[in-house]
Amino acid sequence: MKVVLLQDVKSQGKKGDVIEVSDGYARNFLFPKKLAQIADTQILNEIKAKNDAALRKKEEDKKLAQAQKKQLDEIVLEITADGNNGRLFGAITSKDISEQLEKKHGISIDKKKFSVESIKNYGEYTAVIKLFADITAKLTVKVQPQ
Repeated sequence: MKVVLLQDVKSQGKKGDVIEVSDGYARNFLFPKKLAQIADTQILNEIKAKNDAALRKKEEDKKLAQAQKKQLDEIVLEITADGNNGRLFGAITSKDISEQLEKKHGISIDKKKFSVESIKNYGEYTAVIKLFADITAKLTVKVQPQ
């Protein structure tokens, strides 16, 4: 009997999977616990439509990330900070870079997507931004005295 899982079932599959199980297992275990329902054509069409929509959204997100990568690779972000003898009073963090990027260029990126070494001195640094699964951008950050 073909069933669609409504929840993750150990050793059978994940939510939304269409699996083949014995009639007794389906009637005595899966159906009473509302873990699955019979896979008829209507439900299979709904699942196919959801999967197609998710795939389209993923492709759109990937295209957006590609465009954002091009834009970020060209930007040189200048940040001014207090310091003494070439060293900063504190450090420049990914949060600071994210805020300055939004403030100066209008690009909003979550600070968790940044991968940057600890910036404690004046100079030029490269921040790596993970935009998508396999798309990363490199942002040049110049730290200058005030």
